[in-house]
Amino acid sequence: MNHLLLLLAAIVLDRVVGDPPWLWQRVPHPVVIFGKAIDLFEKRLNRTSFTAEGRRLNGVFTIVALLAASAAVGMLLSVLFDNLGLVGIILELIIVAVFLAQKSLGDHVQAVADGLLRDGLEGGRQAVAMIVGRDPKTLDEAGVSRAAIESLSENFADGVVAPAFWYAIAGLPGILAYKMLNTADSMIGHKNERFLQFGWASARLDDLANWPAARLSAGFIALATVLKRGAGAGRRSLSAALRDSGLHRSPNSGWPEAAMAGALDLQLAGPRVYGGTRVSEPMMHASGRSDAGPADILAGIGVFYAACGVMAALIALIWAISKII
Repeated sequence: MNHLLLLLAAIVLDRVVGDPPWLWQRVPHPVVIFGKAIDLFEKRLNRTSFTAEGRRLNGVFTIVALLAASAAVGMLLSVLFDNLGLVGIILELIIVAVFLAQKSLGDHVQAVADGLLRDGLEGGRQAVAMIVGRDPKTLDEAGVSRAAIESLSENFADGVVAPAFWYAIAGLPGILAYKMLNTADSMIGHKNERFLQFGWASARLDDLANWPAARLSAGFIALATVLKRGAGAGRRSLSAALRDSGLHRSPNSGWPEAAMAGALDLQLAGPRVYGGTRVSEPMMHASGRSDAGPADILAGIGVFYAACGVMAALIALIWAISKII
């Protein structure tokens, strides 16, 4: 269980340092390398000359091969770092921190609030376009604010809680395999003509891998809401998660989004436009306010960082209990 202490240190390091641009301008981010590997397979095995069944089988082979390779690299690094003493601990700490998106996520969402406050609606639209796939030109101030809060909630689950969970469970092989899978889902897990068959396995496995983290993240948000906004808001957050999480098109994203909707007493999700196509979904926490603004984004960021603290406290508690037992 000693690697839980390293995970705690990585959470702190990521919160303080995040993803410094000067570093990734000089060396490729590991996720960029993952993306190139996925693209290499996709270009060769997802050709239109293959049948639909062939593309699906090729997609299964692709994600299994990539997961096996990333887990193998994680195992090799673990063995190497175990033999490097303090240097190995520091290197593993850095790798784990790199795969946590705590500060970078908070900074990107903060930029949306700053854009709205500094440059009005157009500034908010430009900032939110960096973190969501929907058409920003269709969004008013409330829509921009809700989009930022939804992205914050969803990415808390798969960008912070899930990597931490899989590292806690399986060390470097676990976190590397998870990030490979999550990258694959974001690249080829789309339900369009090109990726429906080839990305099927990646999308299904990503849903499975994120199942625990999504539900944990809702609990962390509810507990953080108690700390930041009081017991009543915390109960509302948990109630919204339990009641409305199933309204989301994703089997996982609805949990943290509904929890955040209840925490802020805001309506989230609902109808929106992607690439000119309107997607109609029910509102989560429909009894909440619809007039979201920059202040709500900032409140959401406060709950988010408190939820990260709750997660860290749980990890510390598990480590302490393991030492007693």
